[in-house]
Amino acid sequence: MAMGRNRLVCCGLATFLLVQGAGAADGPAEPRGGEAARDTPAEVPVPPKGRWTSLFNGKDLAGWTPKITGFALGEDAMETFRVRDGKMVVSYDRYGNFDGHFGHIFYAHPFSSYKLRIEYRFVGDQAKGGPGWAFRNSGAMIHCQPPGTMRKDQDFPVSLEVQFLGGTGRGERRTGNLCTPGTHVHMKGKLITQHCNDSTSKTYDGDQWVTIEVEAHGGGTIKHFVNGELVIEYDRPVLDGSDPDARRLAESRGGKREVAGGYISLQAESHPVEFRKVEIFPLDE
Repeated sequence: MAMGRNRLVCCGLATFLLVQGAGAADGPAEPRGGEAARDTPAEVPVPPKGRWTSLFNGKDLAGWTPKITGFALGEDAMETFRVRDGKMVVSYDRYGNFDGHFGHIFYAHPFSSYKLRIEYRFVGDQAKGGPGWAFRNSGAMIHCQPPGTMRKDQDFPVSLEVQFLGGTGRGERRTGNLCTPGTHVHMKGKLITQHCNDSTSKTYDGDQWVTIEVEAHGGGTIKHFVNGELVIEYDRPVLDGSDPDARRLAESRGGKREVAGGYISLQAESHPVEFRKVEIFPLDE
């Protein structure tokens, strides 16, 4: 995600049922007949606490549902997200032009306190018409809104973004950064309203695999790790009160702005990317 784009809002885990009907003027992108979620939550087992569980089976997209800007939830006619050689991939080989079709693929269940581990790499060339800031840019959205509450033309889910950036071969370009669509966080006791905040990671050029880990404690501390090294830490995420969508969600929650959990999604922002591991370790707290 880039600075300056319309920012959206995120809701806490305890609020999901309250905001299902709280979409913006053009309404949430409800699934269509045969294009609904690949699996309903009832059909996907909830990962047990206290051990690692793979959220991606390496064979198909069972348990995952795509949301592409401009399309209904579950509709991905150009197969932006697919499985190839045991990896979940973001591909644009069936696109003529990107045309602002930002994509996210959501796991079936929300989480609050957990460890998340993802192995990713950037490959190939950016889609024609993709924005310059999206070159070798992807991410994992955590603590985000239920996919069924997204507007049809909404670019990004309301969330905390664990931003993935690939090196360009020209200077530093850190990964594992934090971006905050419709939210703010605290760092060292101070409210941070800057949209994107750099990590302290190294730069990873080429098509090398990178391991991102997130340790989230509900509405408390959240840490990002890159290849085993802590690169950024923050706590107490809240809704951005200056954002109209955030205000609407806060009102639906009786004015509460705290963000304590949510869904997990992976991004498609116009550059091909591969994910070979997506694992979660729910914490017993």
